[in-house]
Amino acid sequence: MRFITIAALLAGTGIRRVRLATASLVSATMLILFSAGAAQAHHGFDDFDTDRPYYIAGTVSQVRWGEPHSYFTVTIDRDLPADTPERDLPDGLQDAADSDPIDAAPSYSGSHDELEVTIAPPSFTGMWGLDRELEDGERIEAVGYVGRSHDDEFRPVVFWVEDGKPVNQVLNEELPATPLPVPYPEGDAPAADADQGSPSASADSDDTSPIAVWATVGGVLVAVVAGGAFYLRARSRRA
Repeated sequence: MRFITIAALLAGTGIRRVRLATASLVSATMLILFSAGAAQAHHGFDDFDTDRPYYIAGTVSQVRWGEPHSYFTVTIDRDLPADTPERDLPDGLQDAADSDPIDAAPSYSGSHDELEVTIAPPSFTGMWGLDRELEDGERIEAVGYVGRSHDDEFRPVVFWVEDGKPVNQVLNEELPATPLPVPYPEGDAPAADADQGSPSASADSDDTSPIAVWATVGGVLVAVVAGGAFYLRARSRRA
């Protein structure tokens, strides 16, 4: 009888260890996923031409608000000024190294009437000046970068909503690179849409895809959790 009781206690202890270890692994997984999401959300300038900031203004449509990025379409105004109008800047972008290139950014003069805009997720945009979702039909202004391999994409470093309030979009409150002086040199601008079908452009796009990043991270973490739980359960049975 005593032997059965001791065996039962050991079995119960083993099960509790497995449950505790599994819970720890799940918690670690959630922490890693959150960190990966934050990193992915705020280091997304790699596929944009950070040498050349441009000013855009227009009407918002097709808003997709959420993690790890928010997206919307901007229909560009036809009568843009020559360069960025005088606008208030966020506190973190008021140093001359940041404010001067923003103020001097020329207006977008590309071939697209609409640009697909990517911004930070609500969890950060809310802290940076916009605690609500953008609405279809409202007007915004922005300074940011055109996509290298997809020149119909745009990533702002700052944008202004209808009341003129500036919304920061850079994690370290500084531009990701020192832009070229205006006027920008010709001949090495971002690739045109005609180049998007090339193997190199497709490879670059795939390498920086958030879907690919999340799929890889998720697969590794699932394997770690499943393998750890299986190993601990096997040890508890042997004990």
